[in-house]
Amino acid sequence: MAHWENRPEASWKKFRFNQPYNEGLKRLKEEVLTETDFDPATLWQWGTMQAMAVIGVLKACEKAFGREGQQVVAQTLHDVGLDIGRQILKGTKKPEDMSDMEFMSFYATVINRIVYASLEKPYIDGTDKVSFDILWCPHQDHYGAFDCRVQRYFVQGMIDAVKEYFGKDKGFQVRFDTTIPSGSETCHFTIWRAGDSEKEEWAHFTEMLDEKALEIAKHTKKDKG
Repeated sequence: MAHWENRPEASWKKFRFNQPYNEGLKRLKEEVLTETDFDPATLWQWGTMQAMAVIGVLKACEKAFGREGQQVVAQTLHDVGLDIGRQILKGTKKPEDMSDMEFMSFYATVINRIVYASLEKPYIDGTDKVSFDILWCPHQDHYGAFDCRVQRYFVQGMIDAVKEYFGKDKGFQVRFDTTIPSGSETCHFTIWRAGDSEKEEWAHFTEMLDEKALEIAKHTKKDKG
């Protein structure tokens, strides 16, 4: 059984989702892995190159174009995250006996284990909160702690896909509690149904990180100028 296929909750078996980028995945499984000597571990090396390119492009655009460059890259990453979420959820329906938070936990598992190719330990913490630990992330040995900010843009798009799916904003918020590149044993994330005073927490923290990144880019540009 693949690492993404199993969770202990009985309701997991009712959760329906689509594999993102399924056409290319189908070719990989049916033609490449079965008919050639291709080593799938090289996909990690290829993916790491793409990840390093993403953070490199973001930093270069911040340095060269400031806030406008940052916003262009951030919006692009958001749109990719939105598309991923739409692919996962397209044509599916939440079972009536599945709670919203169970749904969010299962959706996060698909994102964590498939989209992010990570090892995850999920938790159903209560009726209004779920969380998970990322036990291993493909980026952890090469991303710096501050580089993980790029994931916020992807994740915002994935959350917006859920808003579309439900047809309304149910107040889901995500918090990055710890990250491996910053020295923690795991990356720990919390998803909860936020109250009115908490709804802007994610956006506010993203703005703070964006401002810090622009300051770093400005000083780097002066140092090299």
